[in-house]
Amino acid sequence: MSQPTGLELRDVEASDIGTFHRHRLDPAAVRMAAFVGTGASDKAAFIAHWERNLRASESTHRTILFEGRIAGFIACFRWGGDLEVTYWLGREYWGRGLATGALRQLLRIVPERPIHARAAADNPGSIRVLRKCGFEVVGGDRGFAQGRGEVTEEVHLRLDRDPAAV
Repeated sequence: MSQPTGLELRDVEASDIGTFHRHRLDPAAVRMAAFVGTGASDKAAFIAHWERNLRASESTHRTILFEGRIAGFIACFRWGGDLEVTYWLGREYWGRGLATGALRQLLRIVPERPIHARAAADNPGSIRVLRKCGFEVVGGDRGFAQGRGEVTEEVHLRLDRDPAAV
């Protein structure tokens, strides 16, 4: 499957974090993501969080560029011993195939398997991205979603295959 023209991943630069912060303040995106960390409104805390993440030796973080502009980020990190993937796109970039393209690129950079992912059960876009890239639903849960302020259904997915297969 072809990549969207103009899509590129690169290492995160300190100057990217301000754009990530603006994206993270979008109430519609926060509601869609549901399971988000606290404190995004505090820009200094958000930057400090990113600085810690970028120093983590077992994490891979990339800025998603589209036509030379920062569209979002994608990352793989350890959570409870498992390797997990996460991504965030500014809402103006939704529906263009960028998340799918970025995830496919990241899966070539991070060959370790399995990789886990989570999505709110009512977030069909994110679930579709993960399924297109070979992730399979392996379970679910209900938990408090900080981005919604309420208990929300969550889908758990896992990728066991080689990245060349996706």
